[in-house]
Amino acid sequence: MGLDPKLSYYNSQKGEKMTVTYEDVCKAQEKIKGSVMRTPTVKATRLSMHLGIDLYLKLENLQHTSAFKARGALNKLLSLSEDQRKKGVIACSAGNHAQGVAYNAKNLGISSTIVMPKRTPFNKIKRTEDFGAKIILYGEDFDESVGETLRLAKKHKLALIHPFDDDAVIAGQGTLGLEMMEQQPDLDVVVVPIGGGGLIAGVATAVKGIKSEIEVYGAQAENFDAILAKRENRDFIGGQPTIAEGIAVKRPAENNIKVIDKLVDRVFSATEREIECAVYNLLNEEKLVTEGAAGAALAVITKNIQYFKGKKVGMIVCGGNIDSRMLSTLIMRGLIRDGRITRLTFEIDDTPGQLSTISRLIGDSGANVIEVIHQRMMQTVSLKRAELEVVIEARDRHHVDDIIRLLEDEGFSVKASRDV
Repeated sequence: MGLDPKLSYYNSQKGEKMTVTYEDVCKAQEKIKGSVMRTPTVKATRLSMHLGIDLYLKLENLQHTSAFKARGALNKLLSLSEDQRKKGVIACSAGNHAQGVAYNAKNLGISSTIVMPKRTPFNKIKRTEDFGAKIILYGEDFDESVGETLRLAKKHKLALIHPFDDDAVIAGQGTLGLEMMEQQPDLDVVVVPIGGGGLIAGVATAVKGIKSEIEVYGAQAENFDAILAKRENRDFIGGQPTIAEGIAVKRPAENNIKVIDKLVDRVFSATEREIECAVYNLLNEEKLVTEGAAGAALAVITKNIQYFKGKKVGMIVCGGNIDSRMLSTLIMRGLIRDGRITRLTFEIDDTPGQLSTISRLIGDSGANVIEVIHQRMMQTVSLKRAELEVVIEARDRHHVDDIIRLLEDEGFSVKASRDV
């Protein structure tokens, strides 16, 4: 029986000693300087106030490709021989690594092929194509795309640019850790999303090379918490859909796991709802468009706030490539949770003037009516009654409570639907 192609992809460096050092990260920083953005580390003023901590954000969503992956991809591409550059490169990615490879390959005059799972968000496919890459959609998820990537690499003699199990890639990702410490040298803890483990391996190597006592915490989606499962000595039963598709990796690289075991102090996970709320809060409070992987970092901080009290916390906003349709739905759901959008349901007498009175009362209270559904035909409503649904825009939940009391005082029976 032949070697499982997936295993050969994940362990492409097997037999070699993968030990990315602090010096490797420093060398990578010199190599890629000027070709990637030195992204800012900024104080998250409103989130710091609400959470009761001192929170700073490393804004990799402002990178050329809207994600940190451009760093590792460039460092790897610069390590290729002239012959490898002429033949071209191939990568397997759900989006951010794809864009990092395609963008930098184009700038270096190297042809690139990217294998992406069929369910990759359209915006990530389009952005990768815009950078000149040839896109091949194959498989239902990252793991299923791996075999095709290896087959094409062998057939066409293309250099494989691994998203997280490669020394040069890991060192490149670690450069953002160097920048973060240069920008905020008194950080006490850094929170890093974990997928395949390349980012946190590089960042942990970098920040602990500068400040050995700094703590490094990992953030995973609960549906893909392979690292946390290992630490808790339980089986990993993951693979359910997640908003954090950038860290939806079933099998992190073994070499990265070794670094995580050595350098990462704690690993936390967050549910889908918690990640969704975190992405919304980053947008609503800090006006930052971020993807689910970045939301996972804020979600675990919010969920485990006791570990962060009294500390200066750095959080890596690893990317901003969120599908626009998903973002619009996420915003509406967030507005509903905040009470700013609420559906009020009435059962009213089917007589003239009822809707007019309700609309006037809502308007006079300072809210806005944005949708009305007037239902007479359903048999759950008596013949001389009507069901009315009114979607309103209010200031917050307290404002909605005031409106409901006003309507009830006027004799209307009303129920509010607030949850999503």
